[in-house]
Amino acid sequence: MHLLRDRGYTHPVPSEITPRSVYLSRRRWMAAGAAALGTAGAALLSAPAGAQGTPRPGRLAPLPATRSSVAGAVVMDRPTPYADITSYNNFYEFGTDKADPARHAGSLKTRPWTVQVEGEVARPGTFDIEALLRLAPMEERIYRLRCVEGWSMVVPWVGYSLSELIRRVEPTGNAKFVQFVTLADRKQMPGLSSSVLDWPYVEALRLDEAMHPLAMLAFGLYGEVLPNQNGAPLRLVVPWKYGFKSGKSIVRIRFVDKQPKTSWELAAPHEYGFYSNVNPNVDHPRWGQSTERRIGEDGLFARKRPTLMFNGYEPQVGPLYAGMDLRKFF
Repeated sequence: MHLLRDRGYTHPVPSEITPRSVYLSRRRWMAAGAAALGTAGAALLSAPAGAQGTPRPGRLAPLPATRSSVAGAVVMDRPTPYADITSYNNFYEFGTDKADPARHAGSLKTRPWTVQVEGEVARPGTFDIEALLRLAPMEERIYRLRCVEGWSMVVPWVGYSLSELIRRVEPTGNAKFVQFVTLADRKQMPGLSSSVLDWPYVEALRLDEAMHPLAMLAFGLYGEVLPNQNGAPLRLVVPWKYGFKSGKSIVRIRFVDKQPKTSWELAAPHEYGFYSNVNPNVDHPRWGQSTERRIGEDGLFARKRPTLMFNGYEPQVGPLYAGMDLRKFF
Protein backbone atom coordinates (compact mmCIF):
# COMPACT_ATOMS: atom_id res chain seq x y z
CA MET A 1 0.00 0.00 0.00
CA HIS A 2 1.20 3.52 -0.80
CA LEU A 3 3.07 5.03 2.11
CA LEU A 4 1.12 8.29 2.16
CA ARG A 5 -2.17 6.38 2.18
CA ASP A 6 -0.91 4.51 5.23
CA ARG A 7 -0.54 7.89 6.93
CA GLY A 8 -4.19 8.65 6.35
CA TYR A 9 -3.79 10.86 3.28
CA THR A 10 -3.71 9.95 -0.40
CA HIS A 11 -1.53 12.39 -2.32
CA PRO A 12 -3.58 13.46 -5.37
CA VAL A 13 -2.63 13.00 -8.99
CA PRO A 14 -2.83 16.17 -11.10
CA SER A 15 -6.21 15.20 -12.58
CA GLU A 16 -7.64 15.13 -9.04
CA ILE A 17 -6.26 18.50 -7.96
CA THR A 18 -8.99 21.12 -7.88
CA PRO A 19 -8.33 23.57 -10.73
CA ARG A 20 -8.02 27.26 -10.14
CA SER A 21 -11.35 27.96 -11.86
CA VAL A 22 -13.22 26.23 -9.05
CA TYR A 23 -11.67 28.61 -6.57
CA LEU A 24 -12.95 31.66 -8.40
CA SER A 25 -16.40 31.04 -6.99
CA ARG A 26 -14.91 31.17 -3.48
CA ARG A 27 -13.18 34.50 -3.97
CA ARG A 28 -16.17 36.59 -2.89
CA TRP A 29 -16.23 35.24 0.63
CA MET A 30 -12.46 34.87 0.78
CA ALA A 31 -11.90 38.52 -0.11
CA ALA A 32 -13.48 39.71 3.11
CA GLY A 33 -11.12 37.58 5.17
CA ALA A 34 -8.03 38.11 3.07
CA ALA A 35 -7.37 41.58 4.44
CA ALA A 36 -7.14 40.15 7.94
CA LEU A 37 -4.43 37.67 6.97
CA GLY A 38 -0.71 38.41 7.00
CA THR A 39 1.69 39.70 9.60
CA ALA A 40 -0.04 40.32 12.88
CA GLY A 41 -0.78 43.97 13.40
CA ALA A 42 -0.06 44.96 9.78
CA ALA A 43 -2.13 47.97 8.82
CA LEU A 44 -4.42 47.98 5.82
CA LEU A 45 -3.02 50.46 3.37
CA SER A 46 -3.91 52.08 0.09
CA ALA A 47 -2.17 50.81 -3.03
CA PRO A 48 0.26 53.28 -4.59
CA ALA A 49 2.56 52.00 -7.30
CA GLY A 50 5.69 50.20 -6.13
CA ALA A 51 9.17 51.55 -6.64
CA GLN A 52 9.56 49.44 -9.80
CA GLY A 53 6.12 50.22 -11.21
CA THR A 54 4.47 47.02 -9.96
CA PRO A 55 1.24 47.97 -8.18
CA ARG A 56 1.01 46.96 -4.54
CA PRO A 57 -2.17 45.18 -3.51
CA GLY A 58 -2.56 47.56 -0.59
CA ARG A 59 -3.61 44.88 1.88
CA LEU A 60 -0.54 44.48 4.09
CA ALA A 61 2.36 46.58 5.28
CA PRO A 62 4.72 47.76 2.52
CA LEU A 63 8.16 46.21 2.15
CA PRO A 64 10.10 48.47 -0.22
CA ALA A 65 12.77 46.89 -2.39
CA THR A 66 14.97 47.62 -5.36
CA ARG A 67 15.04 45.40 -8.41
CA SER A 68 17.69 42.70 -8.05
CA SER A 69 20.75 42.68 -10.26
CA VAL A 70 21.57 39.02 -9.54
CA ALA A 71 21.83 37.06 -12.80
CA GLY A 72 18.56 35.26 -13.48
CA ALA A 73 16.73 36.88 -10.55
CA VAL A 74 14.15 38.70 -12.68
CA VAL A 75 12.38 36.60 -15.31
CA MET A 76 10.41 38.26 -18.08
CA ASP A 77 7.30 36.12 -17.55
CA ARG A 78 4.14 37.96 -16.55
CA PRO A 79 3.69 37.78 -12.76
CA THR A 80 0.82 35.70 -11.47
CA PRO A 81 -1.96 37.87 -9.99
CA TYR A 82 -1.72 38.47 -6.25
CA ALA A 83 -5.18 36.97 -5.70
CA ASP A 84 -4.03 33.66 -7.20
CA ILE A 85 -0.69 33.60 -5.36
CA THR A 86 -2.44 34.09 -2.03
CA SER A 87 -5.42 31.76 -2.50
CA TYR A 88 -3.93 28.67 -4.19
CA ASN A 89 -1.26 27.28 -1.88
CA ASN A 90 0.38 24.20 -0.44
CA PHE A 91 0.92 24.78 3.28
CA TYR A 92 -0.11 21.54 4.93
CA GLU A 93 0.21 22.97 8.43
CA PHE A 94 -3.09 24.71 7.65
CA GLY A 95 -4.69 21.90 5.64
CA THR A 96 -4.16 19.84 2.51
CA ASP A 97 -6.72 21.59 0.30
CA LYS A 98 -5.31 24.41 -1.83
CA ALA A 99 -7.76 26.89 -0.26
CA ASP A 100 -7.08 25.81 3.33
CA PRO A 101 -4.08 28.09 3.98
CA ALA A 102 -6.02 31.22 2.99
CA ARG A 103 -8.96 30.08 5.11
CA HIS A 104 -7.02 29.09 8.24
CA ALA A 105 -3.69 30.95 8.34
CA GLY A 106 -5.17 33.98 10.05
CA SER A 107 -4.42 32.16 13.31
CA LEU A 108 -0.66 32.45 12.72
CA LYS A 109 1.03 35.05 14.92
CA THR A 110 4.22 36.38 13.35
CA ARG A 111 5.31 38.74 16.14
CA PRO A 112 7.35 38.11 18.17
CA TRP A 113 9.37 35.77 15.93
CA THR A 114 12.92 34.49 16.19
CA VAL A 115 15.12 32.19 14.12
CA GLN A 116 17.69 30.02 15.89
CA VAL A 117 20.91 29.41 13.93
CA GLU A 118 23.00 26.54 15.25
CA GLY A 119 25.34 23.67 14.44
CA GLU A 120 28.59 23.91 12.52
CA VAL A 121 28.98 27.69 12.62
CA ALA A 122 31.42 29.97 14.41
CA ARG A 123 28.70 32.46 15.34
CA PRO A 124 25.50 30.65 16.33
CA GLY A 125 22.69 32.68 17.81
CA THR A 126 19.07 33.74 17.83
CA PHE A 127 17.95 36.32 15.29
CA ASP A 128 14.86 38.43 15.85
CA ILE A 129 12.76 38.93 12.73
CA GLU A 130 13.34 42.68 12.87
CA ALA A 131 17.10 42.11 12.86
CA LEU A 132 16.77 39.80 9.88
CA LEU A 133 14.76 42.43 8.01
CA ARG A 134 17.71 44.82 8.45
CA LEU A 135 20.43 42.28 7.70
CA ALA A 136 20.75 43.14 4.00
CA PRO A 137 19.08 45.45 1.46
CA MET A 138 15.70 44.20 0.27
CA GLU A 139 15.46 43.17 -3.37
CA GLU A 140 12.53 42.38 -5.63
CA ARG A 141 13.07 39.13 -7.51
CA ILE A 142 10.57 37.77 -10.00
CA TYR A 143 10.96 33.99 -9.85
CA ARG A 144 9.18 31.10 -11.48
CA LEU A 145 7.73 28.65 -8.98
CA ARG A 146 7.15 25.06 -10.19
CA CYS A 147 5.14 22.64 -8.06
CA VAL A 148 5.76 18.90 -8.24
CA GLU A 149 2.02 18.47 -8.85
CA GLY A 150 2.36 20.11 -12.26
CA TRP A 151 1.32 23.73 -11.76
CA SER A 152 3.44 26.86 -11.75
CA MET A 153 3.37 30.55 -10.86
CA VAL A 154 5.53 33.63 -11.35
CA VAL A 155 6.01 35.44 -8.04
CA PRO A 156 7.58 38.86 -7.34
CA TRP A 157 9.29 38.04 -4.06
CA VAL A 158 10.95 40.54 -1.71
CA GLY A 159 14.02 39.52 0.27
CA TYR A 160 17.71 38.85 -0.20
CA SER A 161 20.13 36.02 -0.88
CA LEU A 162 20.32 33.38 1.85
CA SER A 163 24.10 33.68 1.56
CA GLU A 164 23.90 37.07 3.33
CA LEU A 165 22.90 35.31 6.53
CA ILE A 166 25.19 32.33 5.99
CA ARG A 167 28.29 34.52 5.68
CA ARG A 168 27.49 36.30 8.92
CA VAL A 169 27.26 33.10 10.97
CA GLU A 170 30.54 31.78 9.48
CA PRO A 171 30.08 28.05 8.72
CA THR A 172 32.97 25.87 9.86
CA GLY A 173 34.82 23.46 7.60
CA ASN A 174 32.53 20.70 8.86
CA ALA A 175 29.38 22.34 7.51
CA LYS A 176 28.22 20.51 4.39
CA PHE A 177 24.44 20.92 4.52
CA VAL A 178 21.92 23.47 5.77
CA GLN A 179 18.71 22.24 7.38
CA PHE A 180 15.57 24.38 7.74
CA VAL A 181 12.99 23.65 10.43
CA THR A 182 9.59 25.32 10.27
CA LEU A 183 7.08 26.24 12.94
CA ALA A 184 4.90 23.43 14.33
CA ASP A 185 2.38 24.89 16.78
CA ARG A 186 -0.87 22.95 17.12
CA LYS A 187 -2.60 25.94 18.68
CA GLN A 188 -2.01 28.00 15.54
CA MET A 189 -1.86 25.34 12.83
CA PRO A 190 -4.91 23.08 12.51
CA GLY A 191 -3.27 20.96 9.81
CA LEU A 192 -0.84 19.48 12.32
CA SER A 193 -3.59 17.11 13.41
CA SER A 194 -3.04 15.31 10.10
CA SER A 195 -0.66 12.36 9.88
CA VAL A 196 0.31 13.14 6.29
CA LEU A 197 3.81 14.16 7.49
CA ASP A 198 5.91 14.00 10.62
CA TRP A 199 6.01 17.48 12.12
CA PRO A 200 7.76 19.87 12.13
CA TYR A 201 8.29 20.25 8.40
CA VAL A 202 12.00 20.00 7.60
CA GLU A 203 13.91 20.77 4.40
CA ALA A 204 17.60 21.02 3.56
CA LEU A 205 20.11 22.10 0.95
CA ARG A 206 23.70 21.31 0.22
CA LEU A 207 25.85 24.20 1.46
CA ASP A 208 26.89 25.25 -2.05
CA GLU A 209 23.22 25.28 -3.10
CA ALA A 210 22.35 27.43 -0.09
CA MET A 211 25.20 29.81 -0.94
CA HIS A 212 24.06 30.27 -4.55
CA PRO A 213 22.90 33.88 -5.02
CA LEU A 214 19.49 32.76 -6.36
CA ALA A 215 18.65 30.92 -3.12
CA MET A 216 16.61 33.47 -1.21
CA LEU A 217 15.19 34.36 2.17
CA ALA A 218 11.85 35.94 1.31
CA PHE A 219 10.01 38.32 3.65
CA GLY A 220 7.42 39.62 1.20
CA LEU A 221 5.79 39.53 -2.20
CA TYR A 222 4.31 42.16 -4.49
CA GLY A 223 6.02 44.89 -2.46
CA GLU A 224 4.37 43.94 0.83
CA VAL A 225 5.11 41.66 3.77
CA LEU A 226 4.30 37.99 3.24
CA PRO A 227 0.70 36.95 3.81
CA ASN A 228 0.47 34.22 6.42
CA GLN A 229 -0.65 31.62 3.90
CA ASN A 230 2.52 32.20 1.87
CA GLY A 231 4.93 31.51 4.73
CA ALA A 232 5.09 34.63 6.90
CA PRO A 233 7.16 36.09 8.34
CA LEU A 234 10.02 34.51 6.36
CA ARG A 235 10.48 31.57 4.08
CA LEU A 236 13.02 29.97 1.81
CA VAL A 237 12.73 30.32 -1.98
CA VAL A 238 14.86 28.05 -4.18
CA PRO A 239 13.55 28.74 -7.70
CA TRP A 240 15.24 25.87 -9.54
CA LYS A 241 13.72 23.22 -7.25
CA TYR A 242 10.14 22.04 -6.82
CA GLY A 243 8.15 24.27 -4.51
CA PHE A 244 8.07 21.92 -1.51
CA LYS A 245 11.83 22.49 -1.05
CA SER A 246 11.12 26.10 -0.03
CA GLY A 247 10.14 25.83 3.62
CA LYS A 248 7.72 28.36 5.08
CA SER A 249 7.60 30.09 8.49
CA ILE A 250 11.16 29.10 9.39
CA VAL A 251 12.17 29.00 13.07
CA ARG A 252 15.51 27.13 13.04
CA ILE A 253 18.46 26.83 10.66
CA ARG A 254 21.05 24.12 11.35
CA PHE A 255 24.44 23.61 9.72
CA VAL A 256 25.36 19.93 9.71
CA ASP A 257 28.09 17.66 8.36
CA LYS A 258 25.88 14.85 7.01
CA GLN A 259 22.99 14.96 4.57
CA PRO A 260 19.82 15.22 6.69
CA LYS A 261 16.52 13.57 5.84
CA THR A 262 13.75 15.90 4.73
CA SER A 263 10.03 15.62 5.45
CA TRP A 264 8.91 14.34 2.06
CA GLU A 265 11.90 12.00 1.81
CA LEU A 266 10.80 10.39 5.07
CA ALA A 267 7.16 10.21 3.96
CA ALA A 268 7.78 8.73 0.49
CA PRO A 269 11.46 8.24 -0.40
CA HIS A 270 10.64 6.56 -3.73
CA GLU A 271 8.79 9.71 -4.86
CA TYR A 272 10.67 12.63 -3.30
CA GLY A 273 14.45 12.80 -3.38
CA PHE A 274 16.75 15.10 -1.48
CA TYR A 275 17.61 17.29 -4.46
CA SER A 276 14.17 17.67 -6.06
CA ASN A 277 15.51 19.80 -8.90
CA VAL A 278 12.93 20.66 -11.55
CA ASN A 279 13.69 18.16 -14.30
CA PRO A 280 11.29 17.53 -17.20
CA ASN A 281 13.21 14.34 -18.04
CA VAL A 282 12.59 12.65 -14.68
CA ASP A 283 8.95 11.87 -14.00
CA HIS A 284 7.31 11.57 -10.64
CA PRO A 285 6.35 7.88 -10.21
CA ARG A 286 2.67 8.74 -10.68
CA TRP A 287 2.72 11.60 -13.20
CA GLY A 288 4.93 13.26 -15.77
CA GLN A 289 6.98 16.41 -15.28
CA SER A 290 7.52 17.52 -18.88
CA THR A 291 4.69 20.08 -18.92
CA GLU A 292 3.03 22.43 -16.46
CA ARG A 293 -0.09 24.53 -16.09
CA ARG A 294 0.54 28.16 -15.21
CA ILE A 295 -1.91 29.39 -12.60
CA GLY A 296 -3.82 32.35 -14.07
CA GLU A 297 -3.68 30.81 -17.56
CA ASP A 298 -5.79 27.73 -16.87
CA GLY A 299 -8.90 28.56 -18.86
CA LEU A 300 -10.85 25.95 -20.77
CA PHE A 301 -8.62 26.14 -23.85
CA ALA A 302 -5.31 27.01 -22.21
CA ARG A 303 -2.38 24.88 -23.31
CA LYS A 304 0.17 23.52 -20.92
CA ARG A 305 3.67 24.93 -21.03
CA PRO A 306 6.80 22.82 -21.49
CA THR A 307 8.73 22.55 -18.23
CA LEU A 308 12.28 23.90 -18.44
CA MET A 309 15.34 22.19 -17.01
CA PHE A 310 16.04 23.56 -13.52
CA ASN A 311 12.85 25.61 -14.04
CA GLY A 312 14.69 27.76 -16.57
CA TYR A 313 17.65 28.53 -14.30
CA GLU A 314 20.04 26.04 -15.91
CA PRO A 315 22.60 28.68 -16.99
CA GLN A 316 22.93 29.84 -13.39
CA VAL A 317 22.71 26.59 -11.39
CA GLY A 318 23.62 23.82 -13.84
CA PRO A 319 27.30 23.82 -12.77
CA LEU A 320 26.24 22.84 -9.23
CA TYR A 321 25.31 19.40 -10.56
CA ALA A 322 28.01 18.81 -13.17
CA GLY A 323 28.81 15.12 -13.45
CA MET A 324 25.89 14.01 -11.27
CA ASP A 325 23.39 11.35 -12.38
CA LEU A 326 20.20 13.39 -12.05
CA ARG A 327 18.04 10.28 -12.26
CA LYS A 328 19.78 8.82 -9.26
CA PHE A 329 20.04 12.11 -7.41
CA PHE A 330 16.48 13.23 -8.11
